[in-house]
Amino acid sequence: MLDRKILSQAIGKYEKDMVRFARDLVATPGYSCTEKQVVHRIAAEMKKVGFDSVKIDKMGNVLGFLGNGKPKIMFDAHIDTVGIGDPKAWKWDPFKGKFENGMIYGRGATDQKLSMVSIVYAAKLLRELRLDGGYTFIACGSCMEEDCDGLPLLHIINKEKIRPDYVVITEPTNLNVYRGHRGRMEIKVVTKGRSCHASAPERGDNAVVKMSPIMQEITKLNERLKKDKFLGKGTVAVTCVDCKTPSYNAVPDECTIYLDRRLTDGETMASAVKEIKSLPSVKKAQAAVEVLQYEATAWTGLKVGQEKYYPTWAMPENHKLVQAALKSAELVHGKPQKADKWVFSTNGVASAGRLKIPTVGFGPSNEIYAHTVNEQMAVDHLLKAAVFYAALPQYLK
Repeated sequence: MLDRKILSQAIGKYEKDMVRFARDLVATPGYSCTEKQVVHRIAAEMKKVGFDSVKIDKMGNVLGFLGNGKPKIMFDAHIDTVGIGDPKAWKWDPFKGKFENGMIYGRGATDQKLSMVSIVYAAKLLRELRLDGGYTFIACGSCMEEDCDGLPLLHIINKEKIRPDYVVITEPTNLNVYRGHRGRMEIKVVTKGRSCHASAPERGDNAVVKMSPIMQEITKLNERLKKDKFLGKGTVAVTCVDCKTPSYNAVPDECTIYLDRRLTDGETMASAVKEIKSLPSVKKAQAAVEVLQYEATAWTGLKVGQEKYYPTWAMPENHKLVQAALKSAELVHGKPQKADKWVFSTNGVASAGRLKIPTVGFGPSNEIYAHTVNEQMAVDHLLKAAVFYAALPQYLK
């Protein structure tokens, strides 16, 4: 029988070590494809706390292993971050690892380097309390998620052949259990025209003008997209407009728009593309519609890529993993919990969406701070998340 007080007191002994580790991670920049130093800092801490083995794979993801039994439970934290935007908008250095009044501030504090701190010290807790038998605990610090969510887990599972039985996504949930989210995809629509001198536009065929009714119909499409009681409604938004023109006094001969399409339950890549292709304005303009591709080079030099389609996923609330997560969360909070969902997308699009591996979410901090100049993490959340990650395997043996 797990004891909340014993677990909390045990993890409390490592608070100073966890804060030091957390501040180091924030102070080490690691945008997508440049995570090398962050990876090596995490690997060093994994070795320090006593993981059985530590591996940096060909893509640059860092993995720590504790135990060798069944089931295999992977706790994933992506360790890359977005940029800082305007440096003048920050009240403090985003890479200092500022620590004040129980809060750690800076880029990556919420989204989501610091979940790694809780995962690593959960393993320390398990070893100390001799709760590390009968399963394999896998700590995963994944790269390039901000650029292409799901890609690192697809590499780990399909290429490195490390396949867990369960996955816990540690993106911020404000210490709540999440069991899914809408999928997403990125689409481009291209219209072609004929350029001419802008002093006589009637001689040409303006590709931008041809795109105008398409954008209006795409926006209107939101009114009839599918709804799901749990995940919510599908959405589509025009997020960027570009054109090709010989000069600012010439009619453009090509126009491209980019779409963010959020997919609720029952919506797929094929159905979303078909909806756009079927619009009267798209047909009239004979516009091309296609899903974007992602291609990049990891910090290790490995070239990676995939189509920008990230499937919807949702776990049934009565699933064994969800119920185990709710019991673990109840242990943390001292009262019964309910499962909710993310608004944004996570690496769960790979583990659950593509590979059908049972997946849940539980992470420290609140998602409202993600990608903001006020990004922060409460040390109390780091401690409670570590208790959750240590408790969960006990309910899955």
